[in-house]
Amino acid sequence: MRSLPIILLTLSLFSIPAFAQTPPKGEPTNAAEAAAQKAAAEKAVAEQYQNWVATLSPERQAWERVLQSQLGSFYLPIHQREKVAGRSNAWDFVEDDPALPRVLLIGDSVSRGYTQAVRTALAGKANVHRAPANCGPTANGLKNLDVWLGDGRWDLIHFNFGIHDRATPLADYTQRLDQLIARMQQTGARLMWASTTPIPDSPDGKQTARSIVERNAAAATLMQRHGIAIDDLFTAVTPRLAAFQPPNDVHFTADGYTFLGQTVAQAIEQALKEKKKE
Repeated sequence: MRSLPIILLTLSLFSIPAFAQTPPKGEPTNAAEAAAQKAAAEKAVAEQYQNWVATLSPERQAWERVLQSQLGSFYLPIHQREKVAGRSNAWDFVEDDPALPRVLLIGDSVSRGYTQAVRTALAGKANVHRAPANCGPTANGLKNLDVWLGDGRWDLIHFNFGIHDRATPLADYTQRLDQLIARMQQTGARLMWASTTPIPDSPDGKQTARSIVERNAAAATLMQRHGIAIDDLFTAVTPRLAAFQPPNDVHFTADGYTFLGQTVAQAIEQALKEKKKE
């Protein structure tokens, strides 16, 4: 016969519904509470970020205001968290060395991913800036290019549009790219086109590797017509995709971004040397 304490313990285990158990302190009990906690945390970070911005020089504050207007609801919170934590990122303010050429990187999240590797490789050789946005498709470029170019003089602009244009009709893609080139040529900078890196086919067929091959071919024809050098990242990274690109992803590993950044830096350095001879 069971003893009374064991019977009572058994009954107590079965008598307490799982939903009545108290969650760990601070853990949300439902989706609404989780959303509220997330919003409160983001608000706290945003306030800390604004306090940090207030300590900056006027020039640096102006740069942060541009980022606030351009980064959007996805990238701005990421930037704010990184700045509050004291971490460097692709959108760091660049204090120019007047003795070095100024380089601007324009591109999407892949470009963002290799920006810091480019800066590392070109340290002491060029002031490497990047556009204050995830530049997205060519349509977005036409709306925002003047902001990205700013008021400064550029020696070289390294640019790419492609992954976000994978569903853009080729004729529209080429026309918009041509308009972007015309505007960038007005700066007097040497232009360099980066071919778009590979993407995988998606299971639903809405995203195809072929779409990038087609847009790279159309862009190459356009660059040839304008006499613009091509930094062929597609060809450079394709043999290394198994090591550098996670499955079913358009992005790259840390080693992949380092490789791309070094490839970009080599192309830029060579172009700057050629420009200096002119």
